[in-house]
Amino acid sequence: MARNENSVFYGVDRLTVLTYTLLVIMGWLNIYAAVYNEEHKEIFDTTQKYGKQLIWIGTSAIIAFSILLIDSNFFTAFSYFFYGFLILANILVIFFGREIKGSKSWFGAGGFGIQPAEFMKFATNLAIAKFLSNRNIIVNQQYRLRIKDLIKNYKNTFYALLIIFSPLLIIKILQNETGLAIVFVAFVIVLYREGLSVNFLIFGLLAAILFVVALVVTQTTSLLIVLAAISLASFLFISRNRKNLILVAIVFICAGGVVLTTNYVYNHLENHQKVRIDVLLGRGTVDLKKEGYNVNQAKIAIGSGGLLGKGYLQGTQTKYDFVPEQDTDFIFCTVGEEWGFLGSTVVIFLELFLILRLIFLAERQRSDYSRIYGYGVAAVLFFHLAVNIGMTIGLMPVIGIPLPFFSYGGSSLWSFTILLFIFIKLDANRLLILR
Repeated sequence: MARNENSVFYGVDRLTVLTYTLLVIMGWLNIYAAVYNEEHKEIFDTTQKYGKQLIWIGTSAIIAFSILLIDSNFFTAFSYFFYGFLILANILVIFFGREIKGSKSWFGAGGFGIQPAEFMKFATNLAIAKFLSNRNIIVNQQYRLRIKDLIKNYKNTFYALLIIFSPLLIIKILQNETGLAIVFVAFVIVLYREGLSVNFLIFGLLAAILFVVALVVTQTTSLLIVLAAISLASFLFISRNRKNLILVAIVFICAGGVVLTTNYVYNHLENHQKVRIDVLLGRGTVDLKKEGYNVNQAKIAIGSGGLLGKGYLQGTQTKYDFVPEQDTDFIFCTVGEEWGFLGSTVVIFLELFLILRLIFLAERQRSDYSRIYGYGVAAVLFFHLAVNIGMTIGLMPVIGIPLPFFSYGGSSLWSFTILLFIFIKLDANRLLILR
């Protein structure tokens, strides 16, 4: 039977919606397990976090349905409006918001709060998609820029990066929210899909590796000598001409600059940020009862689950609150302890399946705007997934970032829902465009 074209669900990718629903339900069950209270066994108890999360889930369903009712052209037309409005909201929260855990980044009333930084992600995605898909930017009188040409044009690359990094700086500097701020780096992945040279990515990765090496190897002079030796040795494998000489010199100067500024950057970090880096790199003696406590307990919780886990609501690390923030940033510990390796694999598989599905849907778009936005959604979800799980198993510093659709919190669930369902709506509209 053919679908009704007048239905709100016409063209909606049901597999994506199903995966989203499974993740949200599994997340809710894990929140219940993470904060389980013998005196409040009722899972629908709205005085507890799991009851409140159910309210957020219900309102998220309303938001998702509402997005499907909206004409997809609305998002294209108001992309810059959403971006500007939420930039303003993230500035105003400094003056009118309330402080939670040392960060003044919440608008709140009663027991509920909204964090505008979370919603900045979908607004930035809309803005970057709008900018990169703008066909009215003309190089000369002969032809208009293609999308790939847009990125290769340095002026437009600068504007694209400005759109991405403006909210990052506002959220980091004004709100002191490192975890939420760093997420915006994920949008750089979109630029590579649209034509930015991979050389920039390689250069960035090498700079990051060199930064870590400079932190571990404290002898700056020795590192500079090694870099100089590598630079000289490179002439054995490349042509010795003026162009290559300048290139090697530039690379050496940049690498040396990274080495020389590493300690300066590290020394100007806040104490808790230094501690997290020291814990990650194993610098000095880490007290497992203080700075190393969170990560150590997280590893114990995940490792103790074994292959099949201890069973639902049977996690001792969870039940006795050994792992802080186990319903939010460290919720994957609950999965590892109670569901074991197999359960953890299922969760990671579902998250990765959703991301890969979004990439597939993005590639089939006929609209540049829809494709770019779809890649933005996939990039943000992947970044959250990689960092959240990475920090729980000690592969990344603890920066406080939620696991998509799993962690407790209305702002994060709402923002992920809006981010995802705007693309689902754009994809559904694809069928109408092809007619």
